[in-house]
Amino acid sequence: MSSYFLLAILLLGFVITFQIAKASEYVGILRGEKKNNESNNRINGFLMIVFLVLGLIGVYWCNELFKGKILGKAASDHGEKIDQMLYITIVITGVVFFITQILLFWFSFKYQFSEKRKGYYFPHNNKLEVIWTVVPAIALTVLVGFGLMYWFQITGEAPKNALQVEITGKQFGWIFRYPGKDNVFGNKYYKNISDAENNSLGLLWDDPKTHDDIVINSTMYAVVNQPLKLIINSRDVIHDVGLAHFRMKMDAVPGTPTTMWFTPLYTTEEMKKSTGNPDFEYEISCDQMCGRGHYTMKGIIKIVTAEEFILWKAKQVSNYALVMKDKLPAADSVKTTAVSMPAKLIASK
Repeated sequence: MSSYFLLAILLLGFVITFQIAKASEYVGILRGEKKNNESNNRINGFLMIVFLVLGLIGVYWCNELFKGKILGKAASDHGEKIDQMLYITIVITGVVFFITQILLFWFSFKYQFSEKRKGYYFPHNNKLEVIWTVVPAIALTVLVGFGLMYWFQITGEAPKNALQVEITGKQFGWIFRYPGKDNVFGNKYYKNISDAENNSLGLLWDDPKTHDDIVINSTMYAVVNQPLKLIINSRDVIHDVGLAHFRMKMDAVPGTPTTMWFTPLYTTEEMKKSTGNPDFEYEISCDQMCGRGHYTMKGIIKIVTAEEFILWKAKQVSNYALVMKDKLPAADSVKTTAVSMPAKLIASK
């Protein structure tokens, strides 16, 4: 209620100011105060030049202050291409911005009202209309074309050596699933979802392929310089996997899996050194309003070396083993626990 009241006050203040200005203008005309109008025109023209200069200085200052300091460099191969596309877009629109704004404010100053000059009016010009229609259309078509090309690459088929991770959004967190040594995800059914029974994804235990699937509720691990394919789902409402450091995002839609892939270029440790931030982490944000706890929906991605990933995965226990540990014989339980341990690593032990 208070916000509506404040908005009403601001709107009323604007209307009153506008009416006072118009009334002052009419009174000046009725009194024949031509000199007053000419003086106001000169002041407004001068203020236009001041605003132009200060505005350009402000644009330059903001660029120097924030360039490359908010998210840092792109940490994925696709992210680098997206940054390049954005820089090209900024250059093109920036040139147009500076030309139009400088002309706008300079013309307001140079061609302010004068009795010695009469404005030239023409209702139609085919050449100008063709120029300001065709040129922007071509420029926008090229930019959109690059965007579509990158989009098809991001959502297209991932390389065969890609690490596959299923990421599922829920209010208000992320669930990650890795396939076991068979490199195949087992089947699941939404009616089987039960947090109380430690089955947060509704895996079907009758399917042997689910027995070695690893389910993580905290941090996703991925390998540097190895393609990473994300299979994205939602358990309740629409979420959005936002990976700002990788310049990637994709909706998580209930019942409709979506995918995207990219190759991480820097480990988490490398980014800590590069950014000078010892607490740096690759974050997963939800970029779609999904409820009251939306702002708390945060995940972490650890980008590690291949050796570190092998050791981490070898320590993980399958979801099936966690659920069935009281029902399985000891030998089977141990076997299931170590399903993801590579043969070389086991031999070395």
